[in-house]
Amino acid sequence: MILTFALTSGFQSTISHKVFSFWGHLRVQQFQPNKVTIAEEAPIEKNDTVEQILRANKEVKTIQSFATKNAIVKTTDAVEGVLFKGVEKNYNFNNLSDFLKSGTWMNFPDSGYSDQVVLSEYTARQLSLKLNDKILIYFIQPNGAPPRPRKLTISGLYRSGIDEYDKLIAICDIRLIQRLNDWRPNEIGGYEIFLADYTKMDTVASDIFNRLPQNWNIETSKQLYPNIFDWLNLQNQTVVLVIIVMIIVAILNLITCLIILVLERIKMIGILKAVGSRDSSIQGVFLYHGAIITVLGILGGNIIALSLSWLQQRYGFITLPEEAYYISTAAVDLQWWHVLVVDAGTFLICFLTLRIPTLIVKRVQPVRAIQFR
Repeated sequence: MILTFALTSGFQSTISHKVFSFWGHLRVQQFQPNKVTIAEEAPIEKNDTVEQILRANKEVKTIQSFATKNAIVKTTDAVEGVLFKGVEKNYNFNNLSDFLKSGTWMNFPDSGYSDQVVLSEYTARQLSLKLNDKILIYFIQPNGAPPRPRKLTISGLYRSGIDEYDKLIAICDIRLIQRLNDWRPNEIGGYEIFLADYTKMDTVASDIFNRLPQNWNIETSKQLYPNIFDWLNLQNQTVVLVIIVMIIVAILNLITCLIILVLERIKMIGILKAVGSRDSSIQGVFLYHGAIITVLGILGGNIIALSLSWLQQRYGFITLPEEAYYISTAAVDLQWWHVLVVDAGTFLICFLTLRIPTLIVKRVQPVRAIQFR
């Protein structure tokens, strides 16, 4: 049970972290009702008043500007469509540090824009590209205007394990997108917001939405990627099912164990009754021994579960197909309260279950029990 909670919690938190790392927990931008989930944004002006409103919420940890633009990366052998995400010089790359597999993030010059880009390993492999290669990129322009070509250098390669990112997103300097879109320096695509506690996304989003300027909108990552979070929520139902099966099996084993224990001591029960022992006293003896077995089982289970959890965290011997589960090794997130709840619940269920076989004691007749073979 402890391992079930640890593995499920680790799986959910790791996938959630990957989803949040690229777009934050919340995203503020201009309201566009007919816009698809991931597409270019209409420009909004950086607004100190809005930023103060965002920071006023105690749950808001980081606010970062971004903008996106569609492009085509072309080589002599292949063509790939890419969504470029532009970020500022002060962008916090710590959220993405686990994904950078080789190279570095872009260098941001004091003037102009960076001519470097970070591609996914998937895109680089499809186009037969490697670090420090120069690539020609055609940025799609609106209203049928000819694409604008730019030659950029690959400074780094990332892999998140999430196809929605790896097959689509490249990271660049936001000033490049501003120039391609003929935006002013203070115009951006929107703000991405990171919270101290991501479980409060819906509450924070509702609070901030009522304070935003007209025609501005805020969305949570759950709204942007509902399929991923629906899939993660299904894991909770799986955990409940597994725990129920474990409890049923445990109860059956406990009852069988104690019935055998009682039947092996039928003669002893008859003698005790014959010398005047009460049924409750005899039942207490079996409950005492059952409790010892339960406590030893709980301690043994804790040792095994904690040891396996530590080994998995250290060595990652349980592997998963990344293309199916978004992670290559099973993640473990062991919470102390998980252990406490499992131990307390197990002891309570076991103690109540152990009382069932002891009811046999009341039906034992001393004369027949002493003759029992």
